[in-house]
Amino acid sequence: MSDRLDLLDWKRRVFALYAEVRSEGDPVVAWRRWRDVRAELYAAHPQSPKVGALPRYFDYDPELRTFAEVVACDPVPLRIQGSAGSEIAFTRFARARFALVGEPRELELYWLDAYGGGLFLPFGDLTNGNETYGAGRYLLDTVKGADLGGDGGLVLDFNFAFNPSCAYADHWACPLAPPANRLPVPIAGGELTPL
Repeated sequence: MSDRLDLLDWKRRVFALYAEVRSEGDPVVAWRRWRDVRAELYAAHPQSPKVGALPRYFDYDPELRTFAEVVACDPVPLRIQGSAGSEIAFTRFARARFALVGEPRELELYWLDAYGGGLFLPFGDLTNGNETYGAGRYLLDTVKGADLGGDGGLVLDFNFAFNPSCAYADHWACPLAPPANRLPVPIAGGELTPL
C-alpha cells in the first residue's frame, strides 16, 4: 500500500508544481522553480525514476518558448512503441503548429486511450543520443500533470522538455517519440541525458 500512497504523493506534487508554473508570469522564474522542485523529488522521493538522480538542463533560452495552434485531424488509433518492447494505445487527434528556430514546425498530438485519457506530446530532435536521451523527450504529458497551459492553443516551452523515466532506469516502460514527432533541428533546451 505504501507504494501506491507514495505514487499518489508524487503525482500531487507534480500537479501542484505545474499549476504553480502556469500561474507564474515570468517563464524564467517558473522554469527555475520547476527545475528546483524536480531536483528535490528526484533526489529523495520513493517514486523517483532513480533515487539520488540529479536532472541536468540546458540554460533557459527564451527563443524556445512558443504558442502552438491546435489543428484537428482525423482521429487515428495507434500504438506507440515503448521502451522494453512495450506498446501503448493512443489516438492521434490533432497537430500542434508553431514557429521554432525561425521555421514553421508541426508535431502530432496524442490522446492516451486508457482510463481517464490525457494529452501526450513526445518529440525527438538532433540532440538525441548526444546531449539528450536517445529516444526523445516529453513536452506535455497531462497524465503526469505536465501542461503549461494555453487558452485556445498550447504553450510549448521546450525549456521544460523532460526525459521519460526509462532514461533513468531500464525497469520503467515509457512510450517513446514516434518518427512523426522528430524535429530536423537541435533543440538545446530542457533536460539533458542523465548521468
